[in-house]
Amino acid sequence: MKRIYTSVIKKHFEHYQQMIFLIGPRQAGKTTVSLMAKEFTSQFAYLNWDNLDHRKIFLGGVNSVAVFSGLDRITKETPILVFDEIHKYGKWKTFLKGFFDTYKGKVKIIVTGSSRLDVYKKGGDSLMGRYFPYRLHQLSVAELGRVDFLEREINEPFQIKNKEFERLFKNGGFPEPFIKNDVKFLNKWKRLRQEQLIREDIRDLSRIQELGQIELLAETLKHQAGQLTNYSSLANKINVSSDTIRRWIKTLQSFFYCFTIQPWSRNIPRALIKEPKTYLWDWISVEDYGSRVENFVAAHLLKAVNYWTDCGIGRYALWFIRDKEKREVDFLVSRDNKPWFLVEVKSSSKEGISKNLTYFQKKIKAKYAFQVAFDMEYIPRDCFECTTPIIVPARTFLAQLV
Repeated sequence: MKRIYTSVIKKHFEHYQQMIFLIGPRQAGKTTVSLMAKEFTSQFAYLNWDNLDHRKIFLGGVNSVAVFSGLDRITKETPILVFDEIHKYGKWKTFLKGFFDTYKGKVKIIVTGSSRLDVYKKGGDSLMGRYFPYRLHQLSVAELGRVDFLEREINEPFQIKNKEFERLFKNGGFPEPFIKNDVKFLNKWKRLRQEQLIREDIRDLSRIQELGQIELLAETLKHQAGQLTNYSSLANKINVSSDTIRRWIKTLQSFFYCFTIQPWSRNIPRALIKEPKTYLWDWISVEDYGSRVENFVAAHLLKAVNYWTDCGIGRYALWFIRDKEKREVDFLVSRDNKPWFLVEVKSSSKEGISKNLTYFQKKIKAKYAFQVAFDMEYIPRDCFECTTPIIVPARTFLAQLV
């Protein structure tokens, strides 16, 4: 299926010579999106480190790859070359630097990886200035109806079918289980994906030996999505130190199992400034309905701030707000280090506007304050028309993002 990231790749190659680093979770569609780039040129080549024949070409060095991709001959169009999972090669940074410096302007390069490509620095020179990263997320409400390149942050709302919305919430946004829409397949897929993530990716690309304990931590985080991350409590449950828990959660973040958001503390007296909140990339792993609803919205907001930042629209970040009086709003999106809009997530639209939403909007002077109701039907109105706290349907609000 078409993805918005295909149009991002096209737009990038129209304006920049830098390599694309396409980074995202395992099975989110990075390889599929990179292969779709062949529609932009008749000169296309693909190399995957996990393919033994391709690995021999990699190990042959820069000239070997150049011959394979047709750079030793004149062509009508600039070739596009994809390096898939190259971060598993110990000298990948040195290789990429040498290849890019040799053939800059003669080839367009896409590099993909399931773990963050800048985490494992196994030697080699810096690639600074030679690439732009793009973080690829799973499918979202907006991407089910809009795949063209977005030049601005907020777009006109559109309606997707209720069945599509429910399928996304039930099956998750990873393309294969979403498309198949089969509960038995989904159950098998979830189990195997987590096993591969911990027993293969983390084992092979980190120095962590206690895989059983980090697997227990991963299971525990499923039941704490959206809660403050209490490192001491987790340490007692897993039987390791708090510092180890912090390090392991960072590892799980680097492999896109979970993500944390920090508390916003500027201009808030007695703000909570320590513990982050943790969410899962794959919201279907969260069993509690209310927690899954919150995680679902969190994943959509993270995708939006990453897209806006990666595409150069501005600097965006996702936060939450909580003070020592335990007043809290689920999310704050900042733009260029200033509060932009607040989001409080509710399963039901029957609840009135949260007092905390009103309080914090006045305190930090955010332009918008939304109470996103998950059970409301789609309304064809721009949620961003109103600057006072307002209850909006999740189906409308999320369709205006990415």
